Amino acid sequence: MLQRVGFVAVVRVHETYHRAPTGLDQDEESRLATGAVARLRARGYRVECDEEFDTDARPPSFPTLGSRVAHLAERIREATTTREVADALTELTATGDGILTALHEVLSATADFHGGLGQPADPHIARRLRYLAEEHLHLLASDLAHTRNALADRNATHPGRSACSGEVPAAERERSAVCACPRPPRTLPAPPPPVTAAVRR
Repeated sequence: MLQRVGFVAVVRVHETYHRAPTGLDQDEESRLATGAVARLRARGYRVECDEEFDTDARPPSFPTLGSRVAHLAERIREATTTREVADALTELTATGDGILTALHEVLSATADFHGGLGQPADPHIARRLRYLAEEHLHLLASDLAHTRNALADRNATHPGRSACSGEVPAAERERSAVCACPRPPRTLPAPPPPVTAAVRR
């Protein structure tokens, strides 16, 4: 939330905090802080601040793009068939308008922007961004697309998951706190690899 207002996140080993970007004058810093207080309070946070940053404004908040993408993970966690997982992964891997294609466009556009900024390090940053888009992101997209297609062709039900109807059996007088669905099969953990003795030299 603070990053969306304009703050810069500083992540260290034992602490994380947010600071104002460098180069702002005092009025810009005040507007930044006032906006942060308003957004935090709109989301229900209790905020203590200096009087100059206090505000009654409560700007509307909408689901972020990241939260909508994270919803795909929930769909996959609740899926009981390969088709349901394939449908969720399609949102990532679709060639024309999938999330990974859009991310490639974002990286390329950012690289183009950096390439024209004029500082000595900017062309290097632009090349690095293009490398990430063309190599790492391409590999990720390719593997995920293969996984999605394999799941779509498989058309199977997950043996450890079942869709719960939540219905009470006819012989049961009241709904139990425990689901009546059969327990999934128990899978034993894989044994550790064998210990090999080091060869003495």
